[in-house]
Amino acid sequence: MTSQSTANIPTPDQIRRAPKVLLHDHLDGGLRPGTIVDIARETGYDRLPESDPDKLGLWFREAADSGSLERYLETFSHTVAVMQTRDALVRVARECAEDLAEDGVVYAEVRYAPEQHLEGGLSLEEVVEAVNEGFREGEQLARESGHRIRVGALLTAMRHAARALEIAELANRYRDLPGGGVVGFDIAGAEAGFPPTRHLDAFEYLKRENNHFTIHAGEAFGLPSIWQALQWCGADRLGHGVRIIDDIEVADDGSVRLGRLAAYVRDKRIPLELCPSSNLQTGAAASYAEHPIGLLRRLHFRATVNTDNRLMSGTSMSREFEHLVDAFGYTLDDMQWFSVNAMKSAFIPFDERLAMINDVVKPGYAELKSEWLFQ
Repeated sequence: MTSQSTANIPTPDQIRRAPKVLLHDHLDGGLRPGTIVDIARETGYDRLPESDPDKLGLWFREAADSGSLERYLETFSHTVAVMQTRDALVRVARECAEDLAEDGVVYAEVRYAPEQHLEGGLSLEEVVEAVNEGFREGEQLARESGHRIRVGALLTAMRHAARALEIAELANRYRDLPGGGVVGFDIAGAEAGFPPTRHLDAFEYLKRENNHFTIHAGEAFGLPSIWQALQWCGADRLGHGVRIIDDIEVADDGSVRLGRLAAYVRDKRIPLELCPSSNLQTGAAASYAEHPIGLLRRLHFRATVNTDNRLMSGTSMSREFEHLVDAFGYTLDDMQWFSVNAMKSAFIPFDERLAMINDVVKPGYAELKSEWLFQ
């Protein structure tokens, strides 16, 4: 007889079918290689390194794994280049929603920087409306294929530019739309030399408007980036935040001491948008088994699991969890814990988050956990 504890270790099929929640996913980092080739052909973009979709997908992963920042950034120059028309943005957003739903994601917040999609003559408003249209189409197509997903957009400002307040105002105008719209704001880009405090006017505006925002912090630059994001800017969540581990000491006997910042993050239940595969590529962790998520889970931080850039990392939510199951022996109970954490931390209203947890996430895991009885 198979015991419940043994059967609680999920199979790859169960991981895929499990209801998952995604908070940190970049639209320009998740395109299908075939879509990039199609749009490049349609728009006359002739700088792709490969014209075969399979070879192009491999090129993206190898470039992202190369350890070269120049090659890594080059990957985004190609995806952004084919996202400069309304039709392209609608298609990319639609396929994003479909792909996530097919992977068992029931709620996702997908971020993109409107200011990077203006080269074809679109306005900021036209970019947002095209992406929103694509997400709604993707949700509908997912329902027709037997999947359910809800997608909210996060508008990102680039921290090396000077349009953060403008993008924050844009995010505020497109919030609360019927059927779904923009649920929050983000800043992204190189952390070193571009502290979040450069954009205090945007964050102060969002707080006055009672709006939500996350900040990329604690991925490359460490604790000062996290401290500024929280104590100066007032971030609701930390994009990555993996370097909070630098403020945690583990003694030889296994005892743990939290520094003041780490204790604050845990005590205040500040969500960490952890992206294991991406963190390995950027050097924030040496392996999945050594990834700080293991300790952060054990210490009950508000840890969540995310994909970051699905194309560049060759990943999905299911693959992220497969790696964590292999590394830490995580069970369906652990997967549910991460998924509930993420749903609690989403930028939609409380009653809707609660309904997703009680009516979608928990019943989905209960059904999976009961399957051992029928084996």
